[in-house]
Amino acid sequence: MASLLGNIVGNVPRDPSARAHLEVMLPRKEPALTIPFCFNPTELVFGKQSTFAEVPIPGLTSPPIQFVRGASEKLTFDAIVDTSDDMEDVNAKYVAALRNLMNVHGSIHAPPVVVFVWNTFRFTGVLESLNVTFTLFSETGKPVRAKLAIGLKEYTTVKAQRELANLQSPDVEKTYVVRRTDTLSGIAEQAYGDPAPWRQIARANGITDPRSLEPGTVLTIPRLVTEPR
Repeated sequence: MASLLGNIVGNVPRDPSARAHLEVMLPRKEPALTIPFCFNPTELVFGKQSTFAEVPIPGLTSPPIQFVRGASEKLTFDAIVDTSDDMEDVNAKYVAALRNLMNVHGSIHAPPVVVFVWNTFRFTGVLESLNVTFTLFSETGKPVRAKLAIGLKEYTTVKAQRELANLQSPDVEKTYVVRRTDTLSGIAEQAYGDPAPWRQIARANGITDPRSLEPGTVLTIPRLVTEPR
């Protein structure tokens, strides 16, 4: 009878992307540690949130909101690992390797970074949650099948995020809602990564007194133009 197991931890199938699996990206090893699942997930659930702050302006029923920051995307799915064909301990063969992904690794001082791979789909993240339900046992009480509820939190470097979002691009005009403690130099720091061009923001918005910023004012953040020295 054909085995339900697929490939054991560390082995690569003939077509590595045909079956859903996790690959350890950091710390790097050759060959990369691969943790396969016996069956492909039936669902992949994605979740992402953004944080916005309300700007308190007296008299408004719907105060303006200011984007504060995004949040890491999350991927959750259920998977099954099974050793009922050869009656090995499913905990020792599969589950322990997954649980180890939540432990701190000495070389990176953090849990490993993994990639969920399924065909051409890739999701890079860290294992944020793992719930294990053992659903089948041998006559001696050895677990031989487990259902896994897995949650991955997106992992991406600051450099990659800045390149993707292009937050400091001089070619992009933006808007900004003034908050109570804001200063033009602080707004310039957020917009351009440099407080020095605050005068360009002042000129674009007709501000003659940089100390007279009113909370709730919507400022135009102009394209950054290099000023002559």
